[in-house]
Amino acid sequence: MTTTTPPITLDDVRDAAAQLKGVAHRTPVLRSRTLDELVGAEVFLKCENFQRIGAFKFRGAYNAASRLTPEQLARGIAAYSSGNHAQAVALAARELGTTAVIVMPEDTPASKLAATAGYGAEIVTYDRYNGDRVAIGEALAAERGLSLIPPYEHPHVMAGQGTAALELLEEVGELDAVLTPVGGGGLIAGTATAVKGLNPGTRVIGVEPEAGDDTKRSLAAGRRVSIPVPRTIADGQAADIPGELTFSVNRRLVDEIALVSDEEIKDAMRFAFERLKIVVEPSGATPLAALLAGRAGRVTGRVGLIVSGGNIDSERFALLCANKQS
Repeated sequence: MTTTTPPITLDDVRDAAAQLKGVAHRTPVLRSRTLDELVGAEVFLKCENFQRIGAFKFRGAYNAASRLTPEQLARGIAAYSSGNHAQAVALAARELGTTAVIVMPEDTPASKLAATAGYGAEIVTYDRYNGDRVAIGEALAAERGLSLIPPYEHPHVMAGQGTAALELLEEVGELDAVLTPVGGGGLIAGTATAVKGLNPGTRVIGVEPEAGDDTKRSLAAGRRVSIPVPRTIADGQAADIPGELTFSVNRRLVDEIALVSDEEIKDAMRFAFERLKIVVEPSGATPLAALLAGRAGRVTGRVGLIVSGGNIDSERFALLCANKQS
């Protein structure tokens, strides 16, 4: 879908930042001399793994939910998600004194299911490889009279996600490039809107797992391209087609999409743990993986990375970070 008026602007991201003030965490920006030397750039990591619910998703979910009317909040909220948006909507609903029903894949990591339920949400599961989560979520919302907050196809969600990049730029100043994970496209749409709105010359680079290259294919084709549901350790990026709203932003503002393998993602997770002393989930590690593996071309100068989340249980983290393949 091509729109003449952008779904969101820099002012929308700034408005979202005001809405989130005192509710969302202002997450830390980490540096590593070792990382700088390895990649030949000054790298600034915006660590959304320290955000509430352990991922950037709380920003967009709360920004959208907090703008519902009292009548809408009284009826409750619905969402569909592979995990982090589910937790974000569940927590946002609790913060706003309402209820949430979340449609989640039956193979969602157990830690994400437990966390979502722990915030008080009702969970409805489906088969991600054979079911249509959008249709299920929309039918559920219509049947129960709930307000549906999708994980990325919503202007307030996209604007909320862009506040992470806005904070990064406020703290460290102008950057030569910003790398961010790409799933459905909400995070990079918000990021690109903030970054290009402040510094049009900054390169915005999205990173996808090799098996989930729907946005890269779509940008090359000039239209949204559908692929089979990706099978990748980066479960938060297992999108099969970009969103309509997000693609309308990203086709204008995103400069490049880099692809990384599952093994490169594991290497980045290990590096983050051993050198930066942080736990990053596979989807959150893809920008770091692209930088370490040289998948984003020659990136120099001052570079920002959005580390999107750290929601992974200890058993799976240990398994993924075990010895490299021989």
